[in-house]
Amino acid sequence: MDFNLSEDHSLLKDMVARFVRQKYDFETRDKIIKSDTGYSPEIWGELAELGLVAAVLPERVGGLGGTGIDIMVVMEELGRGIVVEPFLATAVLGAGLLAEESATGRGPALLDDVVAGGHLLALAHYEPGARYNADVVNAALTADGDGYSLAGAKSVVISGAQADTVIVSAKGPNGLALALVPKGAGGMSVRAFKTHDGFAAAELSFDGVAVAKDDILLEGKAAEDALGRAIARGTFALCAESLGAMESARDATLEYLRTRTQFGVPIGKFQALQHRMVDMCLEIEQARSIVLLAASKLESDEREKHLSAAKALTGRIGRMVAEEAVQMHGGIGVTWELTLAHVAKRLVMIDHYFGDTDHHLKRFQKLSNAA
Repeated sequence: MDFNLSEDHSLLKDMVARFVRQKYDFETRDKIIKSDTGYSPEIWGELAELGLVAAVLPERVGGLGGTGIDIMVVMEELGRGIVVEPFLATAVLGAGLLAEESATGRGPALLDDVVAGGHLLALAHYEPGARYNADVVNAALTADGDGYSLAGAKSVVISGAQADTVIVSAKGPNGLALALVPKGAGGMSVRAFKTHDGFAAAELSFDGVAVAKDDILLEGKAAEDALGRAIARGTFALCAESLGAMESARDATLEYLRTRTQFGVPIGKFQALQHRMVDMCLEIEQARSIVLLAASKLESDEREKHLSAAKALTGRIGRMVAEEAVQMHGGIGVTWELTLAHVAKRLVMIDHYFGDTDHHLKRFQKLSNAA
């Protein structure tokens, strides 16, 4: 397996890194996470204009690739800058589902606007009490005249309050259905909140929300397969984002060890801290290897097993890196004014999205035994 990026992917990586450095300094991010919107429409528009949404979509729908490496390159750099823009919700999850085949043509019709940065999406799938079990779907679509009526609740919907359209999973007359529900639909209530790391999420409830037949994106086996692929892409994207955040924590800690002095010498001269730093670097390289392996398996039959392995390992290593980096910084490591404190929070939160370390370790064992 070749671990080197192609020339195109190297250029993409450099472009995203440059964008994050120029547009996403600490003050900008601080202002965004304290705002009511939870993201910057201006920055989101520029991000879309650069083609980053298109970069994670397949060429058959006008995207620029959509492979595991494409997702990894973009998400790693966004993770390095702990960018709070709704990229995971809109580009990876939402647009990925719109790119799936749809008999109605509703998905492709929205996709152009999404790629251009004019429309935000969110996937509402996980339900209260389900924890990490993606198979639990109690929301229901019932026939109502020429369309359907949607009832149920969804929890921790990433960027749910920001989305112009929410893709909701529900039980329908023909099995699982994915319905497109516009922002402000009658009967839909939204409780927006910020997660511990400053990102936006929401609790959604639906009480007799009218859904037209044309707004059923997919149903039956097609919906199940598409949802499985979307969750897989989202899980992988989080692993790649975690990798970028780990590298940010590593670089900040190395710089601190070089410049912070004690007893007249840089604390990086102390052997105990050197050993801890080496352990951190080795663990991050291990995380990079398993994320690259998961990228190569994203379209294979072994996708789920390798994704669980990657999510379990990056979750464990991410927490270790966060703890070590903060401890080597001392008390300053948890202050709001230091970027590292926000990186550490994000690393811990990533572990809990789409299944934490324990969940995926058990899942990996189960899938390995079944193979």
